[in-house]
Amino acid sequence: MRDLKLKVYVADRQIVRPGDTLAEIEEDGNQGFKRLPEKHVYLVNNKIYSDAYGVASVSENDIAVIPFNTVYYPRRDDVVIGVIEGIGITAWEVNIRSPYKAYLNASDAIENFNPLYHDLKSYLDVGDMVLAKIVAFDRTRDPLLTIRGKGLGKIIEGIVIEVKPSRIPRIIGKKGSMFNLLTTKTGCDITVAQNGFIWAKCPDEYRGEVLTQAIKIIEEKPHARGLTEEVKQFLEQKLGG
Repeated sequence: MRDLKLKVYVADRQIVRPGDTLAEIEEDGNQGFKRLPEKHVYLVNNKIYSDAYGVASVSENDIAVIPFNTVYYPRRDDVVIGVIEGIGITAWEVNIRSPYKAYLNASDAIENFNPLYHDLKSYLDVGDMVLAKIVAFDRTRDPLLTIRGKGLGKIIEGIVIEVKPSRIPRIIGKKGSMFNLLTTKTGCDITVAQNGFIWAKCPDEYRGEVLTQAIKIIEEKPHARGLTEEVKQFLEQKLGG
């Protein structure tokens, strides 16, 4: 919705319900139905409605809803953290905190894979975690993952913090403001997965604990005004300015 002129009907941080009118696009050209699941809104005849119970997020010329509670709905190209839950002959079964079970093909992780002599368990076992990307998902198939790509693969160090998937936009913040605050103040290398996991590699255990506490503050009150300043003060109190 960026670059479109909006007439906004709600205030930033206002609680909204499914079906509430949030804004109107003051231009012609969108007379049909369109859903933007990542923003939890849908458009009908140039009007923008909430599809969730949550708080409105209004910034410049964009609008979205941060739901109070949701499950993760897979989307192609999303980066997710999954837990290996099953091992087959040619693929791993992966829990990505979604109603849909995801799969990682062995040929994606093992060069020249041959089921006759490659044992998948020796590469990824039940309980292992992977940082992966969704490469395919539609009505006809479960999510298909890949661990090929920069930074993707088995997670072997750091900490993984679990939050509600609906809190991810707030943890990132407007224009990455909250994410930048967390990384700058803690010195941790942070990867935010869309399915509600945050993977962090921190300089020491204490900073990892402080980061976890800060993220839990964000998770508990994403609709609070002045949350970024509150988190900043918390981090400075724990780690110094």
